[in-house]
Amino acid sequence: MMREQVVRIAELEIDPAQIEPYRALLSEEIEASIDNEPGVLMLQAVSEKERPEQIRILEIYASREAYEAHLRTPHFLKYKDGTADMVKSLRLIDVEPIMMRAKRAAGTEKTNGNELG
Repeated sequence: MMREQVVRIAELEIDPAQIEPYRALLSEEIEASIDNEPGVLMLQAVSEKERPEQIRILEIYASREAYEAHLRTPHFLKYKDGTADMVKSLRLIDVEPIMMRAKRAAGTEKTNGNELG
């Protein structure tokens, strides 16, 4: 039996005075989640150009168990605690993927090992 993935969009409104500290904590949390949790398949965060306090995160987890385990990790709890007074509103929307494809990010092709970064 195949486990059903959890796919959702998180809609957040951030206190405009705290956008930069919020972004730093979010970036740290996403890096740790992708690097350390096999069940976290994708986390993509964007903000609206004209309203940078409006953040959207596309989240894909391998299973409900992977999502629930993610909520208990030290890096997620650090993010939740650290951003508690920055987040003005949060709406979690479970979504059904229709078609999701991506190209490999530029610069991730085979390299000769001399690149910086």
